[in-house]
Amino acid sequence: MEKPSEAAVSTRPRDRNGAAVEFPWDRLRFDWLEGAQPWRTFVWRYGQKNYSGSYWSATMSDHVIYESRLELANLLLADFDHSVKFIAAQPFLVTAVVDGLARKHIPDFALLTDSGPTIMDVKPARKLDDPKVAFTLGWSRVLVEELGWQYVIASEPDTLVVENVRFLAGYRRGWLFPTELVEDLKSGAVDGLTFAEACRAFPDTSVRVVKATLLHLLWTGWFSVDLGTPLQSSMVLARGHL
Repeated sequence: MEKPSEAAVSTRPRDRNGAAVEFPWDRLRFDWLEGAQPWRTFVWRYGQKNYSGSYWSATMSDHVIYESRLELANLLLADFDHSVKFIAAQPFLVTAVVDGLARKHIPDFALLTDSGPTIMDVKPARKLDDPKVAFTLGWSRVLVEELGWQYVIASEPDTLVVENVRFLAGYRRGWLFPTELVEDLKSGAVDGLTFAEACRAFPDTSVRVVKATLLHLLWTGWFSVDLGTPLQSSMVLARGHL
């Protein structure tokens, strides 16, 4: 694969009104993607192969679209990743001349992380050896890394980790939990206790409310557990990275 011709590379994000704005690739700045609309829209039809939809992201306090269950799984993990500060789906269309032919590609996600901008493409592992897929991802990586950004190809994540994160995502909406209880749990009163012991540590508060609030704090990263094992009441609550 030849290096994409710099003179023939351009990008087109959609602005807040959905209008496409075209400019040279090397002028792309991540903050231009904030508020940009997804490049494609999708429709549901009987018998379609992909499962598409929208997910309410705690990171964005807004909905983010996805076009497959695999994209949703990786979107969940990005939303749970506390180093991720911004998520955009289908952030732009990039066009380039590669090996003498015009090429087009729409990345799946753009992320702003603590280590900088990241472009993520989501592909099943079985397709990564497909020459056409590998070619597209290859020239996309070259262009993204020329900007000084990171380029990530995400495939099937660990099933148990995803299911644990999916469960915790049910407790991601912070305004649903009592502020005073949240602060009490953060104070260190339950550090080192098992999840079951912590649920009983506040006799004046419903166990169900304490349990739900603890699960919210697991989602936020205030407490951490091994997500590679099944969540259970005997897990010990360790202070997280926050």
